[in-house]
Amino acid sequence: MRNLLIFITKYNAFFLFIIFEVSALIIYIKYNSFQKATFINSSNEVTGNLYARISEFNSYLTLKNANDSLARENAKLRNLLKSSFYIDTVKKKIITDTVYKQQYEYIEARVINNSVNRNNNYLTINKGSIQGIAKGMGVICNSGIVGKVIYVSSHFSVVQSLLHKDSQFSAMLATNKEIGYIEWGDEFNPHKGVLKDVSNNALPKIGEAVVTSGYSLFPVGIPIGKISNLHTKAGGYALNMEVTLAVDFSNLQYVDVVDNKFGKEQAGLEAQQKKDE
Repeated sequence: MRNLLIFITKYNAFFLFIIFEVSALIIYIKYNSFQKATFINSSNEVTGNLYARISEFNSYLTLKNANDSLARENAKLRNLLKSSFYIDTVKKKIITDTVYKQQYEYIEARVINNSVNRNNNYLTINKGSIQGIAKGMGVICNSGIVGKVIYVSSHFSVVQSLLHKDSQFSAMLATNKEIGYIEWGDEFNPHKGVLKDVSNNALPKIGEAVVTSGYSLFPVGIPIGKISNLHTKAGGYALNMEVTLAVDFSNLQYVDVVDNKFGKEQAGLEAQQKKDE
């Protein structure tokens, strides 16, 4: 306390100057309407900017919760899409009885680890067997296909990315429905894939969309990318095409795991058919 009094005494002239200056400024603004209005407008602008910055900061703090909520909502909406249902139709004379059965169910998940610059790339998601995820399920995001689940624990799963030398998924040209398969290119470019073994009669065009065929882990019509270059396979019996991938794998945050409810039934039947051959 003694030091504070000494400090005030030593600089009393300065403090008196500040007091008089503030007092003069208050009187000047208070009794002059133009200056008063200018001051109020300026203070409102400063306060408004301050509140805007505080609001932006609070929004940033709640961004994770907002993203989680949006991811859950996207999964719910995907579950309602027509492509998620199998139509079982029975026709008897002029009576048609159509029953919609859900074939695909989507489980939202957050990406917690990811790689794009290796020869074989994987990502880890924060959902596992407790949430219904199993090995072999397909994985997509809002932009397109991501890969397939290969390892599952109670709370986590590892996904083999499309950016993997062993990844291969059934695909087709969106316009004429010609079937092929998509895999990662030999140049290991995270933005490029190759659509292979498409019929020579396809007549594809640069910029044409490539989507899932429905013959693999995914519903039909999920985006894969767009044709960016055309190559003919040696022998001329099929076409290979360079595809610019729809998904930016370096910026993956949320994905949906695709649960094909009829997948086991189909796999079992096909396995029996191969056994009988």
